[in-house]
Amino acid sequence: MFDYLAVLISVVLGLAVTHVLSGFAGTINRRASVRPDWVQLFWGVNVLGYVLGVWWGMYWWKHLSVWTVQQFVFLTAYSIVLFMMASTLFPAEDNRGEEGESAFWRNRRWFFGLLLAAHLIDIPETAAKQVDGLRAVPPEYWVVAPAFLAIALAGLLTRDRKVHAALAPAWLTVLVGYEVFSALDRIVAR
Repeated sequence: MFDYLAVLISVVLGLAVTHVLSGFAGTINRRASVRPDWVQLFWGVNVLGYVLGVWWGMYWWKHLSVWTVQQFVFLTAYSIVLFMMASTLFPAEDNRGEEGESAFWRNRRWFFGLLLAAHLIDIPETAAKQVDGLRAVPPEYWVVAPAFLAIALAGLLTRDRKVHAALAPAWLTVLVGYEVFSALDRIVAR
């Protein structure tokens, strides 16, 4: 059953990855006429890492033998939120002449609102894996989740460029730290 359900989720997450990569390519292609915004590009790297991480984490659901419509809709909604987040980070082609910075700032509230929503969805999704016996929640997750929420909330509430210049690297640092500590825990547990 999972293989069938995973197709739609994979397509939506794949479109999110494609959208971010297209945003990077568009930035390269317009570099002569539009000054790239490094904060927007940094968030592009973050979103790419987040989407790929979620895609990887969806594999745990393969071991669930009985599926409900609610579980399918919940996981599909998570994927849709990630796609929408990627789409707001790099606006559609009709904004070709717009500076990357102004596009990022114009969509800032939507982007960080969707990032906040994604992190809020991730908490019950991660907990559900443990409840369904698919995967234990790593202890580091309960430190990382509030950090991600705080970063998304700060991005949503402030327009200060200096704050945003710190938020993008902070988010990536939290993600990389989580992955490193989770990997170390798995090595030690063996």
